[in-house]
Amino acid sequence: AAEMGGEAPKEPLIFLKPTTSLIGDGETIVLPKIAERVDHEGELAIEIGDVAKNVSEADALDYVWGFTIANDVTARDIQDRDGQWTRAKGFDTFCPLGPCLVTPDEIPDPQQLQVSFRLNGTTMQSAATATMQFSVADLIAFLAASSTLPAGSVILTGTPAGVGMAQKPPRWLQPGDVMEVEISGIGVLRNEVGEEA
Repeated sequence: AAEMGGEAPKEPLIFLKPTTSLIGDGETIVLPKIAERVDHEGELAIEIGDVAKNVSEADALDYVWGFTIANDVTARDIQDRDGQWTRAKGFDTFCPLGPCLVTPDEIPDPQQLQVSFRLNGTTMQSAATATMQFSVADLIAFLAASSTLPAGSVILTGTPAGVGMAQKPPRWLQPGDVMEVEISGIGVLRNEVGEEA
């Protein structure tokens, strides 16, 4: 929020990614023909294990099946043009997840992890999850207050400073780029960038 020149939101900002945006570790992120400014966002992701509805913050972590890594790929030009985020973040291949799912017994406190993002070997993002505006428990409770979270739901938790649009000049993704998101205790999510045929 600070890097974008705005105030931190008082509540989480919500958008949906369709299942067609999902790919795994090692698969190719495809730059769509209609987008010119595609960006990266390395993030911690949560998978819900039990149906969650009207869950308290105190109980929220009991509903977590596991933790993984996400790259919330976003077409910034589409985001700016639409005035909302779903289409810009929902293109095919725009939600890589992986490389594995780590169970809560191995990560007793998700607010004590380190998130980093590398583009072609250069670190662009690095921060601790302790600095998240909203904790994992906050996010689960907030979402479950309005919608039932089915088992298998995946929640992306937000990204640290260092996204491409904040660079001077901006650094948009290009075919051939290699992206790595690393989170302590989970591993490395690695994806290459390609272009739409």
